[in-house]
Amino acid sequence: MAGHAAAAYPRVLAAAVLAAAAAAIAGALMAHAAPGWQWLHWCCKPLATALIFALAWRARPAVSPRYRWLVLAGIACSLAGDVLLMLPGDLFVPGLLAFLLAHACFIAAFLGDSRFAAPAWPLAICLAYGAANLALLWGAIDAPLRVPVIVYVVVLCGMGGQALARALAHRGDVLAPAAWRAARGALVFMLSDSVLAWDRFRGPLPLASLWVLSAYYLALWWIARSVQGDGRGGGA
Repeated sequence: MAGHAAAAYPRVLAAAVLAAAAAAIAGALMAHAAPGWQWLHWCCKPLATALIFALAWRARPAVSPRYRWLVLAGIACSLAGDVLLMLPGDLFVPGLLAFLLAHACFIAAFLGDSRFAAPAWPLAICLAYGAANLALLWGAIDAPLRVPVIVYVVVLCGMGGQALARALAHRGDVLAPAAWRAARGALVFMLSDSVLAWDRFRGPLPLASLWVLSAYYLALWWIARSVQGDGRGGGA
């Protein structure tokens, strides 16, 4: 009975993540029409991230203790970024810093069992993608934000490139399933932040909260699931 409860708990936790993420997205969408719904977004956005943290904490067996702790640190920094970007006042730069630290933690995790930029082409493609977005958005970015945004984009693209390079390096070995989950998460994180940047700097996009938050939670979900190192976490 105890074993059954232990096995069921992650499924319950996964359902809780899905419910909290859906509520956070619904709250953000409904708040555009009725500001009174903003409380639902404020409560459930950090809750969903905290539950994803718990999912990574519970994953057994881990790729390695070091990998688990660095992923947990990255998710914790993401949670801090969630809170900072919701607080009153313009805390965009502190929020950006929190997410930059999150990506740095993820990069450190990915480097635990792979060499940097080996192969190099995933990093080159990710950096080119980031540079293209920067070039298209450049005129809309306020001058004081340009340096922080450049640094953030470089680190974000470095995270995506390293995750993909690591997955390619582990093709066919026991770490391949976990490495590919991390790579999918890292690349979807890049997509989420790209949509967020276009929405912030080029004007509101239709249903931006839906696309940004859906991609964000999917990214964190895959990165959290990559902690489980024997492939039993599946492709979800």
